[in-house]
Amino acid sequence: LGESGVGKELLAETIHLLSGRRGPLQKVNCAALAEQLLESELFGHEKGAFTGAVSARPGLLEAAEGGTVFLDEIGELPLPIQAKLLRAIEAREVQRLGATRTTSIDVRWVCATNRELTVEVAEKRFRHDLYFRIDGISLRIPPLRERRGMIARLAMGFAQRAGNNGGLSSEVLGALEAYDWPGNVRELKAVIERGVLLARGRPLSVSHLAF
Repeated sequence: LGESGVGKELLAETIHLLSGRRGPLQKVNCAALAEQLLESELFGHEKGAFTGAVSARPGLLEAAEGGTVFLDEIGELPLPIQAKLLRAIEAREVQRLGATRTTSIDVRWVCATNRELTVEVAEKRFRHDLYFRIDGISLRIPPLRERRGMIARLAMGFAQRAGNNGGLSSEVLGALEAYDWPGNVRELKAVIERGVLLARGRPLSVSHLAF
């Protein structure tokens, strides 16, 4: 749980890397695809299941066998797909579009959202049974403005990766730590990368920071 840009995807990757699971990490952005495409991406389809389905294809849930499924922005899932996902989580099996049989899966589920799902449940935009099923362990990542002690370390890492090896001055770090970062870590990374470009190889100064 956490605002956009706080690092939810990075935390999901870390959980997968430390899990010891041998299968892959499959990422699904639930807000990026239309309902029909999202269902096919998740569950796969058989040949002829819909126009354009010229061959059978496993979905991302099957492809994550032995690994982790990361459902980013799960609060954006349409209600019909929420019902099908609930069955996949509870029964540990999926049914491709157009198929008559199910396939067992062994995956770890990691979900992320910047919405308050309890509010979504109360307003009937998110299924209460799915919410209780995924709410095993919840990790809330605070916004960057509540983690100001991390800003300097993150900024110096981003600057080094962007090609600035001269470090950051106390004036630059002070300006960074004084800003509220509505876009969180993602915004910090963008500001540093843009500043390095504007500096053109010179030491980064406050004038190069465009908030």
